[in-house]
Amino acid sequence: MARTVGIGRLDFEKIRTENTFYIDKTDFIRAWWETKDDVTLITRPRRFGKTLNLSMLEKFFSVQYANRHDLFQGLTIWDNEQFQNLQGTYPVINLSFATVKEKNYEMTVSRINQILTNLYSANKFLMESGILDEKEKNFFASVDVNMNETTATMAIHQLSIYLSRYYEKKVIILLDEYDTPMQEAYVNGYWDELVSFTRSMFNAAFKTNSCLERALLSGITRISRESIFSDLNNLEVVTTTSPKYADCFGFTEEEVFAALDEFGLSDRKQQVKDWYDGFTFGQKKDIYNPWSIINFLEKGSVSTYWANTSSNSLVGKLVREGSPDVKITFEHLLRGETIRMEIDEQIVYPQLSSEKTAIWSLLLASGYLKVKNFHTYITEYGEWKEYYDLALTNFEVRVMFRKMVRGWFDPVAYNYNNFIKALLLDDVKGMNLYINKVALTTFSYFDTGKNPSDEEPERFYHGFVLGLMVELADQYVLTSNRESSFGRYDIMLEPRIAGDKGIIIEFKVQDNTEEKTLSDTVNEALKQIQKMKYETMLVEKGVPKEKIHRYGFAFCGKRVLIGC
Repeated sequence: MARTVGIGRLDFEKIRTENTFYIDKTDFIRAWWETKDDVTLITRPRRFGKTLNLSMLEKFFSVQYANRHDLFQGLTIWDNEQFQNLQGTYPVINLSFATVKEKNYEMTVSRINQILTNLYSANKFLMESGILDEKEKNFFASVDVNMNETTATMAIHQLSIYLSRYYEKKVIILLDEYDTPMQEAYVNGYWDELVSFTRSMFNAAFKTNSCLERALLSGITRISRESIFSDLNNLEVVTTTSPKYADCFGFTEEEVFAALDEFGLSDRKQQVKDWYDGFTFGQKKDIYNPWSIINFLEKGSVSTYWANTSSNSLVGKLVREGSPDVKITFEHLLRGETIRMEIDEQIVYPQLSSEKTAIWSLLLASGYLKVKNFHTYITEYGEWKEYYDLALTNFEVRVMFRKMVRGWFDPVAYNYNNFIKALLLDDVKGMNLYINKVALTTFSYFDTGKNPSDEEPERFYHGFVLGLMVELADQYVLTSNRESSFGRYDIMLEPRIAGDKGIIIEFKVQDNTEEKTLSDTVNEALKQIQKMKYETMLVEKGVPKEKIHRYGFAFCGKRVLIGC
């Protein structure tokens, strides 16, 4: 009989005592312990078992769970007698920053203070233990929501000292979702303040802490060493491209297929693989995200379970406001193609909007992209180069991004949909009416606000092209041909159904020195279509010339004129 599936269960003890569905990842305990790394940072996408694994480590090592052999009997780790003797033998500090998602710096520090206060309350027995002197008791009592930043940054360090003295053993520190506050700081504009606070806390907890046995931090991204890890020379970083712990987070294909057999869903293996396979950690391929698999087992139907577990607001903002190069690259990804990029896995959040590879590094770390191939070579100048071939991870991710692009046009959905209808009906008057309403509302939406106004048309139409790709994907194959920036950009819509019309669009911004009116600009765009014989490709693919429709789009500020 199949086990009961518990959605969203993150507590190892609860899963084991109630015998809900669980895939054995306890060999991670052995793998991590045997490395003897002082401080380990493991990055994985959200919903990949990071929190559950840290809960597992706490229940295994913590003295609070001494003699809880029932939690581990029957699991891989219990086959090793050496590790049986380790169970329940260390003081453990376990905390999470998952809920620290505040709009400003003051509220963020207050939320962290509350987490630290709760941690001290859970260990208040130390105040009556007789091991603290008066100064230490005063410090213990000063840890509350309103404590100053100096006290807050030293709180984990000091608790380590107290616990180590009481149990006569060094402590293990587990910190889950360490980077959640940093992401919020970037989005809401208080990055520099939080960097200083976090660096001080981490330095005290993980570097100058003589009572530390081991520490493990988990998160989605590897925030650059220069920002919050600059003082930590004892840090082992395990990213998605690292070979360590490759199958310890997420489900392998063997594990997924065994689960499908258990739940009587053996005939759905190919569908599940098509939707959810594709994650790669180190050299280990065919990794599945646990959240989607668990939801599929419980509901028996496919959906964008993992992709819908967060707002994806940062990713959407970076793509929407990104440069034309970002949007052009994104076109390739939506078509199912690969892109070749240099990747820096040390994410520097302030550079996300300016460093051309930063966004792709973030998308890889977040699980939206997967590594298909890896290339290295030495340039003629002796410089070592590393390149990754990247693609959208799987069908679920592709569906999520299509929804995201559609969401860009939600404020003008009526006008945008009517524009699409007019385009398909060759209604040029309607196209002009609705495209101007769309442009008037959404031009600034595609702009970061940090760029010259003359770049707005370029940002708008590249976002507009992505919208066309998504809305017409079932009817057309959209391709684009560009040799320069906004000066030349063709869109070709190749019909998927024989007999349907083909569409060629040429975008052109008005050159006031040569074109007196937008009509002149439209005519120049149409002449370019004719001169460059853009229709040849459609004709070669079987579209009759009389079925090919040609349009020139002329831009001047937020005004658009379409002609044919």
